[in-house]
Amino acid sequence: MDARRALPVIAALTFLVAFGVAELTGVRALGGLVLVARLRHLKNPGAIADELLKRFALTDAAARRVATYSGGMRRRLDIAMSLIGTPPVIFLDEPTTGLDPQARIEVWQSVKELAGRGTTVLLTTQYLDEAEQLADRIAILHEGRIIANGTLAELKQLLPPAKVEYVEKQPTLEDVFLAIVGGGSGSGGADNPETNTHNATIHDTTIKEQR
Repeated sequence: MDARRALPVIAALTFLVAFGVAELTGVRALGGLVLVARLRHLKNPGAIADELLKRFALTDAAARRVATYSGGMRRRLDIAMSLIGTPPVIFLDEPTTGLDPQARIEVWQSVKELAGRGTTVLLTTQYLDEAEQLADRIAILHEGRIIANGTLAELKQLLPPAKVEYVEKQPTLEDVFLAIVGGGSGSGGADNPETNTHNATIHDTTIKEQR
């Protein structure tokens, strides 16, 4: 198919989430979802909105103005709006930038749910641990060009085999935060030294490619 002729088809099948949709802070979530459904000429916009609010755990906040939402709630609303019309492909542009650790985990769960339901998600991120958590395939962009791409396992093959190291496991500040707010159990105390296998991370791979 000619690329120019294919563009309308591609546009109809995809939705770009630039994370500004829910920045209309004076709008209420229910009204915003209904509006987008109407703009896409869908039947029963109210029912569509109700289903998405339930799916993304926003039903109790449906009548509140978006200005009162936390960062994680706004991101979930953004993603919910992107799914109106059930596009098989969506683009998420740095979905967790500026979020606290708890909100970040909420967005990760939403993205994993999307992928689990069969939606193809193209995600850009500056956080390499996020790519490790969410991506089936990873493309590393450096100075405007892709310098490596593949699965996480394939990228790790660019580094030497794993080596065994003796480490003393310490909780990170993120572990402390999540333990306090109830979003995680922490990683243990300083009195629990252990032997770990150090596996290459996507961060290690990126450093090697830049050298």
